[in-house]
Amino acid sequence: MDASNVIKKLKSIADPQIAAHSSRFFKSGPGEYGEGDRFLGIRVPEVRKQVKVFKSVSLDTCIELLHDPFHEIRLFAVLMLVSHYQRGDSKQQATIYSLYLSNSRWVNNWDLVDSSAHKIVGVHLQQTDRKPLYQLAKSELLWDRRIAVIACYHFIKHDDYVDIINLAQLLLDDDHDLIHKAVGWMLREVGKRHFEVENDFLTQYYRQMPRTMLRYAIEKFPLPLRQAYLKSEI
Repeated sequence: MDASNVIKKLKSIADPQIAAHSSRFFKSGPGEYGEGDRFLGIRVPEVRKQVKVFKSVSLDTCIELLHDPFHEIRLFAVLMLVSHYQRGDSKQQATIYSLYLSNSRWVNNWDLVDSSAHKIVGVHLQQTDRKPLYQLAKSELLWDRRIAVIACYHFIKHDDYVDIINLAQLLLDDDHDLIHKAVGWMLREVGKRHFEVENDFLTQYYRQMPRTMLRYAIEKFPLPLRQAYLKSEI
């Protein structure tokens, strides 16, 4: 099964109205984070459905599709990489992990990162040295930094909070809203499982945190505590 078969199928189910909405939603205008991205107009559940239909697509084809200018085709590619990773042996998983990171410049919107980073990078680094996370977090590429943060979702689900706390501190001065949102979200996930860990971090750093990061982090806190943080009354 080559890339042209996948592209032909995805283009056959495209919807121009959905494409127009997606273009606005994913900020593809001049100067926006998704500048120049193009959309076919396919809902995520339908893309996932096609991943199951084309499950025999090779890794080489996945990478070819990942370089496609259309957003949904790249989404198909990252979801297929996740599928291959979950079905692969350790050697195949190592190959997919390396391919994913060496092609991260094409994992170039928040939904592409969020649907794949924790399922490939997070899983792969769980039982090994996590130094690559810190290298990604220092990258000039926005998507590398978001991959580092979202990869920690896998650790958080296993009650392992060390790396997200370290990365949250490292990224306090990051200048991009998508990193503020990602870090805040992951801190919120920590708090849902272990309130004291999140609260201890916030108590120390909330005055330094970008406002968006703080708002995301405290979203599930009781209202009086949220207000206390927002009013700097902690």
